[in-house]
Amino acid sequence: MVKPIALAGIALTLLAAAAPAEAGRVRRYAEDGTASWYGPRFQGKPTASGEAYDMEELSAAHPSLPFDTVVEVVNLENGRTVHVRINDRTAGRGSHIIDLSARAARALAIGDAGVARVRVMEVGG
Repeated sequence: MVKPIALAGIALTLLAAAAPAEAGRVRRYAEDGTASWYGPRFQGKPTASGEAYDMEELSAAHPSLPFDTVVEVVNLENGRTVHVRINDRTAGRGSHIIDLSARAARALAIGDAGVARVRVMEVGG
């Protein structure tokens, strides 16, 4: 028969072993702010990643996320959502946190104002 004190010691050892892995977890990017979009004026021009900008792709510019990062963008004004791939840079002025391709802006129903309040969250493993 195993004594309760021995079982408690094993449980504490297992918890202690698991704690550093949890503490070392990397938190995914998530931020609320303002999104805008860019379109015809930039069509075909090189992005910061070196690829040609295509306003009909689901892509975006972000000030710091690595290229090819996929983010989910939620329009906080209407609940619409789209996934975009980061392939360009933006200055990130004030609360302006992401610039979307024209197609992504249409998917979010960003109207004539050209800007919307959004939540941007990193997607994937």
